[in-house]
Amino acid sequence: MSNLEYPRAVGVAPGNGYSHVVTGHGQWVAISGQVALDPDGKLVGVGDPGAQAEQVFANLGVILGELNAGFEAVVQFTTYLTRADSIPAFMTARGEIFPKLFAGGKYPPNTLLVVDRLVKPEFLVEVEAIARLPG
Repeated sequence: MSNLEYPRAVGVAPGNGYSHVVTGHGQWVAISGQVALDPDGKLVGVGDPGAQAEQVFANLGVILGELNAGFEAVVQFTTYLTRADSIPAFMTARGEIFPKLFAGGKYPPNTLLVVDRLVKPEFLVEVEAIARLPG
């Protein structure tokens, strides 16, 4: 059970697929940016930002599971894309993934940045998370 609350930020437009703010109690956890590597270290979705996004969120799910938590513990994502023209593919993938990860339809805040490149040029998507574990 989540101990997070998603208060409506008055005076700003509602988020489209994300929340502006999350509050709660528990232990803070920072999860480093995840890229589209499978458990064997092989890149998933070469040249496909949507497929890479799916693997990135799968990796985040594994890490959260190892912390005995789920996506409901996430209080913020920061997303990095290497190309502005990848935004539509990422948003489509996220629009398909998030309803499965966040059954209540309450999505955490997300900041999306377009950067020159990630640690390896073949990585098109990276997502880091901050979570708050119950406790």
